[in-house]
Amino acid sequence: MEIRKVNIQDIEELKEIGKLTFAETFSSENSEEDMREYLEEGFSTEKLKTELTDKNSEFYFAEHDDKVIGYLKVNFGQSQTEIKDENACEIERIYVLKEFHGKKVGQILYDKAIELAKEKNVEYVWLGVWEQNPRAIRFYEKNGFVAFDKHIFKLGKDEQTDIMMKLKMNKKASR
Repeated sequence: MEIRKVNIQDIEELKEIGKLTFAETFSSENSEEDMREYLEEGFSTEKLKTELTDKNSEFYFAEHDDKVIGYLKVNFGQSQTEIKDENACEIERIYVLKEFHGKKVGQILYDKAIELAKEKNVEYVWLGVWEQNPRAIRFYEKNGFVAFDKHIFKLGKDEQTDIMMKLKMNKKASR
């Protein structure tokens, strides 16, 4: 498996994997109307183009046999969705095709996010995870994240609660 940085030429692949993995993950617990609205807005060409050209946001694909099987999105500085802390990194998305769940793809994408956070020398990494996604919550707890707050995530017209989780980074002492 390979991890590679996504660029503007990959926009259609990003749109495809984004919609597919989000739908696989959340369709069964949400209305068709809310899902359709979120997918159209959240993965529109315009929105993805803006995100891909933002110097404080980065996407990475996980590829297996030249097929995109998952992706990661991280944000720094003012591009973070909620906490706009220069000393933080937000993991906005880690999504993997269902057929590759349990095969360490999510962990490899997560490790890439932590590597990026270390390169930027941030104090902590944070994220929001849906309170009704115990699998993801366990994954982040296993990786040392602790809950510190909650926020509302709008999926279509449905307001849902995300648990905000944080991981303090071990910063190297400067001399």
